[in-house]
Amino acid sequence: MSEAIERLIGGVDWLGHASFRLRGEKTVYIDPWKLRNAPRDGDLILITHTHYDHYSSEDIEKAVSEGAAVVAPAACRDKVTEPNTVFLAPGESADVAGLKVDAVRAYNTNKEFHPRDNDWLGYIVTLDGVRIYHSGDTDVIDEMRGLACDVALLTVSGTYVMTADEAVEAAGRIGPKVAIPMHWGDIVGGRADAEHFKVAAPCPVVLLDAQT
Repeated sequence: MSEAIERLIGGVDWLGHASFRLRGEKTVYIDPWKLRNAPRDGDLILITHTHYDHYSSEDIEKAVSEGAAVVAPAACRDKVTEPNTVFLAPGESADVAGLKVDAVRAYNTNKEFHPRDNDWLGYIVTLDGVRIYHSGDTDVIDEMRGLACDVALLTVSGTYVMTADEAVEAAGRIGPKVAIPMHWGDIVGGRADAEHFKVAAPCPVVLLDAQT
């Protein structure tokens, strides 16, 4: 693991479930939810889809700094009210808040919670020269092949998203230098899912404790 990736990992705060804060040249929130305070330090907020545990206007308000930008799928167009919002479709990219953001498709293949036709998203955001992939709520999908990322934030809880074993398969397709399990510890999934992924994954895994 390179020094740049190690430094970036030190700035990754898992806020529980699928919510993250990435601290680097800019501060990036992904799917802020159940924030315990209102730091309002986010330069960029990434929203993966419209489900309440991923899109929360109350938590976006707690996260955004003055002039912050928001990126969301088009399905959020009727929900997001922040003025500096960019809507992306799968496969599109944009430079937002001084950062490169790539929109990646996220969907279920064997269940109906996250239909492909909704064009919901995962993201790759480049921060301090490190490419971080947040899978969004997804199963193992063909679009994961060839993703160039350094750090992969992968769901492991099953039921609505990948199981731990499926996340292992996803990590094999993606080939990140390090992975972090998410989408456990609230609503569905537990630490055992994250620990199983850590043991079985084909790459180094950092198992984070949720920030309080």
